[in-house]
Amino acid sequence: MNIHEYQAKELLDLFGVANSPGGVASTPEEAEKIATSLNTQDLVIKAQVHAGGRGKGTFKNGFKGGVHLCKTPAEIRDTAAKMLGETLVTHQTGEEGRVVRKVLVAQSVEIEKELYFAILIDRAISAPIIVASTEGGVDIEAVAEHTPEKIFHLPVDPLIGLQPYQARKLAKMLGIPTALLKNAATLFENLYKLFIARDCSMVEVNPLVITKDNQVLALDAKFNFDDNALFRHPDVQAYRDVEEEDPREVEASKHSLSYIGLDGNIACLVNGAGLAMATMDIIKHHGGEPANFLDVGGGASEQQVTEAFKILVADSRVKAILVNIFGGIMKCDVIAQGIINAVKAVNLPVPLVVRLEGTNVDAGRKLLSESGLKLTAATDISDAAQKVVAAAA
Repeated sequence: MNIHEYQAKELLDLFGVANSPGGVASTPEEAEKIATSLNTQDLVIKAQVHAGGRGKGTFKNGFKGGVHLCKTPAEIRDTAAKMLGETLVTHQTGEEGRVVRKVLVAQSVEIEKELYFAILIDRAISAPIIVASTEGGVDIEAVAEHTPEKIFHLPVDPLIGLQPYQARKLAKMLGIPTALLKNAATLFENLYKLFIARDCSMVEVNPLVITKDNQVLALDAKFNFDDNALFRHPDVQAYRDVEEEDPREVEASKHSLSYIGLDGNIACLVNGAGLAMATMDIIKHHGGEPANFLDVGGGASEQQVTEAFKILVADSRVKAILVNIFGGIMKCDVIAQGIINAVKAVNLPVPLVVRLEGTNVDAGRKLLSESGLKLTAATDISDAAQKVVAAAA
């Protein structure tokens, strides 16, 4: 689940992580009021959409840039009027862009140095790890490729958490001046507390800045949360903005289905993320393009399978569907009956290829073969991929 920058600021404030003051507005008048309350001539206004590259983006009304420095509340109001309700196109939104419904108005700062700071889960060591760099304000991937020696890694023991000496050591590694070491260490410790308290899978601050008036601030923060832990955090769930999400993904989430839309024309219905990735890979290997990632999980009901088919056929680009199920907890005869009922309910308009393997596979295959449905059975994953690629063509 993604959240907006202004929501990230709310979390930073809640955990005492130093950042620039500001607020969110839905109208030009609200934006002007916030700017007036900040009582400064150093102002910035930022379009709030779930996409990067806002500063270099262009609105479809011709206005350039989703981030602007301003000097007066009136200038903030006029800029907000050109942003709100308009569609912003960036390198991450695609040509369709995203409608800006809110703007963040904040105090701008004079930056002396930009740094990078992130906390992630390292699956190899089963623990959080801090990734930091002296090169902030740019894509960390570019730093890793060209100057990897400028990236530091600091594993954190999950039982005792980030220790004060580790935070100070990290601040020194980043070249933070001695007079600011305590402030920087406090910021790092509070970010780690936030990471743990809200079951985050990632907190990224880029840039972390040292200002010319000797402050250490988290100027922009991005969060990812562990979906499996969201039930513990209704406050985080309340941040969800479904208007920023693919409608198909929103519909899938209502039925506890994991769905991600892609650009191809072969829909995939599988159980298990690993099998989904393998299915997409082998479709690509045989010259096809997957239209989605759809994981119905290990114990899907007939109703969930029916809803999954409805989501798949709602995509006009889909020319064929591949069902690739390995029956473990989910028995093949149960899933076969679910497929039969779902296809009858949906009135499938495109070719269907089904590959079943695992528990009760013979009973499942028999149900499909005697169903009278127009479908193609496959013997293994490679056979299934070849057949669905041919059907889509």
